[in-house]
Amino acid sequence: MVGDRMKEVQQRARRAVGVLALSGLALLGTVGSAAVVAGAMLPGAAIAQQFPAFRQALAEGVAQDRGLSQFYRETDYAAVWTGAEHAARRSALVSALSRAPDHGLPAQRYDLPGLIAAFERVESERDRGFVEAQASLTFAQFARDLSSGVLEPSAVIQQIVRVLPRPDTFELMQDFVAAEPVSFMRGLAPHAPEYARLLHARRTLETQVAQGGWGARVPSTTLRPGDTGEAVIALRNRLIAMGYMPRRATASYDGDMQRAVQRFQIAHGIEPDGIAGNATITAINVDPQERLRAITVAMERERWMNIDRGDRHIWVNLTDFHARIVDHDQVTFETRSVVGARSPDMQTPEFSDEMEYLEINPDWTLPRSIIARSYWNGLVEGGHSYLQLIDSRGQVVPRDAVDLSRYTPRTMPFEVRQPPGPSNPLGRVKFMFPNAYAIYLHDSPARSLFSTTVRTHSSGCIRLNDPEDFAYELLSRQTDDPVTLYQRILRSGQQTRLDLDEHVPVHLVYRTAFTSVDGSMNYRNDVYGRDARIYEALQRAGVEMTAHQS
Repeated sequence: MVGDRMKEVQQRARRAVGVLALSGLALLGTVGSAAVVAGAMLPGAAIAQQFPAFRQALAEGVAQDRGLSQFYRETDYAAVWTGAEHAARRSALVSALSRAPDHGLPAQRYDLPGLIAAFERVESERDRGFVEAQASLTFAQFARDLSSGVLEPSAVIQQIVRVLPRPDTFELMQDFVAAEPVSFMRGLAPHAPEYARLLHARRTLETQVAQGGWGARVPSTTLRPGDTGEAVIALRNRLIAMGYMPRRATASYDGDMQRAVQRFQIAHGIEPDGIAGNATITAINVDPQERLRAITVAMERERWMNIDRGDRHIWVNLTDFHARIVDHDQVTFETRSVVGARSPDMQTPEFSDEMEYLEINPDWTLPRSIIARSYWNGLVEGGHSYLQLIDSRGQVVPRDAVDLSRYTPRTMPFEVRQPPGPSNPLGRVKFMFPNAYAIYLHDSPARSLFSTTVRTHSSGCIRLNDPEDFAYELLSRQTDDPVTLYQRILRSGQQTRLDLDEHVPVHLVYRTAFTSVDGSMNYRNDVYGRDARIYEALQRAGVEMTAHQS
């Protein structure tokens, strides 16, 4: 069992911490030389100078890492881990590695048992140099994974185009040797409150899984207030185990159960009507191990975003179909959104950028891919008369002056543009954060799409249900009367760029598991199938599920 193996490793780690902390003599093993024993009690730099075998082995050991090589060269190969005075550092490293599975990290990648064994069998200065290198390489890998993620996301899913906040190994070692070891290790994890909440939720759910999970599945497709029977009892027990209602012995679908079902529905993005219909029962019957996998993936995604998100930022969760303005971890504005369709070439990518301006009364320049997919045949036949051809000088070319049948969508020497107007697909306003993927937020005349449950209908951009209110909130930081400013420009009918005095970070994210500020969990469906692929990649990297025993 994974849990038993990790318990054995953690017990051995605790023993090793005690042994390694006793003295440099225990660390160096039985070298059998008075000079070496004396050297064990010298400061790290003096040891390196006295024992060239240590320096050579250390240099060889860290040669694969440019930052570590630079660090040890500039410190004259002074030991960081293997001197008598380094017990606190060794203890902090071993303790941190023993807790790697709590974070959903691949413990086998750091090989704590192997590192402990290497310390225990040191018999020469060359051995000690290699152990010093092994400890630093292990520390650097662990720090990199915990602070910025185990995976390279774009290698798993090409639509995740994030630049990860990878630490510089040279600076990492410099900072570590200048810090208190335990505090430094604790500070490697993302500082965002969401990460701490997910970590707590993961531990809690692991314990529940170890204790048997959430009980029997609900054997029904629909249950309503007033119903009784075994299926209602199963629903009651499941809701109690999940924490949505207090423990009680009722066997009927009463008002308390209806309110518990509504709380569950809100947390799972289901219309909170209090009726346990098919979507609700399906979500209630999800195995807790599946939820545990979703939390594990969410923590990896948090590590990819271990950045300053901005005191004020825009947060668009693609799985939740909402766009939010967040101020100091509190949602101050929220609106429904429509995101890219499920086809791989239309899915909305994940990245972060900065919103720079609004464009009121926008025109729409059609991407070549959309022209080819939806408009080309009509254009060639003279249809879509509302669309304009624009030449390289930005001038409108009469449609009847061009024989489009001579071209393809790729070779056509024109841009295709739809002028501002009520039928423009971008609506009355778009919110721009210029990027290589031509993704932005905008209004839409297709209002009926916002009433659907799974809002995957666009070609990639994010459509907003309440774009004008969204604009008012953004502009409220730079004018006392954002409504009047916006409406005056809108009434002009002229395409107008309105700059934001302060750029606002925009984060397009994909979370099937996320927390509320109070720490309660929320879950959404994996609409693009991305989280399933990420979890498979984490498993290939060595991430294993563990179960905490109470």
